[in-house]
Amino acid sequence: MRTKDFYFDLPEHLIAQTPLLDRSESRLMHVSRATGEISHRKFYDFLDYMSHGDCLVLNNTKVIPARLFGVKDTGATVEFLLLKRLNMNQWETLVKPGKKAKIGTEFIFGEGKLKCTIIGIGEEGTRIIEFSYDGVFEEILDELGTMPLPPYITEKLDDPARYNTVYAKHNGSAAAPTAGLHFTPELLEAARKKGVRIAYVTLHVGLGTFRPVKVDDVNEHKMHSEYYELDEENAEIINSTRANGGRIISVGTTSTRTLETIADENGLVKAKSGWTEIFIYPGYKYKVVDGLITNFHLPESTLIMLVSALSDKETILKAYETAVAKEYRFFSFGDAMMII
Repeated sequence: MRTKDFYFDLPEHLIAQTPLLDRSESRLMHVSRATGEISHRKFYDFLDYMSHGDCLVLNNTKVIPARLFGVKDTGATVEFLLLKRLNMNQWETLVKPGKKAKIGTEFIFGEGKLKCTIIGIGEEGTRIIEFSYDGVFEEILDELGTMPLPPYITEKLDDPARYNTVYAKHNGSAAAPTAGLHFTPELLEAARKKGVRIAYVTLHVGLGTFRPVKVDDVNEHKMHSEYYELDEENAEIINSTRANGGRIISVGTTSTRTLETIADENGLVKAKSGWTEIFIYPGYKYKVVDGLITNFHLPESTLIMLVSALSDKETILKAYETAVAKEYRFFSFGDAMMII
């Protein structure tokens, strides 16, 4: 299977730059998993495709202000993106420009409120850094850091909270689980009233989700690892839903990867935490996920491959062609697709 098999032409003007005023007002494309039939709705209509006893699985990770600008003793400014916390004070980071971040180099942030030293080089040129500071790291980060919006978003985000879901809880992500950005507290309450159960997983989104596929053969691509957690309470909700004949509807590719990492061959999950490198693409047989709510993704990305595995590549590429023709909004602040 070739990477180019997942290419589609995406006009730049369809890349959403700002979120809608009302999260739930985004458009929703429904794709029937059984027939491939496409219909067009608003996101707040998603419950029309769900039944009493189904379960929505949401990723409750919270995006941290992971972009920092440090200064060398030479006065040069360097941008850091915190990707993965390795221990209390050490992080794997992306650094731009990387040539200014050699091992042993020190940087200061916020006139010395925060300092770091480059202590190692990770995969594909990432840097391992160690912070030093007085006080509480999270409070300092809130003061000095900014939201790590993807590079395709060039407009300033007026309200940083819009790059988090309304149910975001556990700090740790370098990017938002964007399928969840469409939900409002009112929609979640409407789901509960309909008898739809809600379960939560945590996957801290890092480089692994968005890293481009640079190989021609899909099988040769390697995902970066990302940290996940599922507790006993939410594992029970998911397993009892399946036992009672309900469907598991995953919200986002990150929730999907977490569930499929944890599930056994019978589709049962258990409380667990760890690191996942799972790469899902056509040919993969889903073990627990019955349906998916997701945004529209980049051409040739691991995300469009994951979506294609739940349906089939031809159906998904047709849906994407339709989305382009009907001018759906793409990527983080864009519209949604529901496959069920």
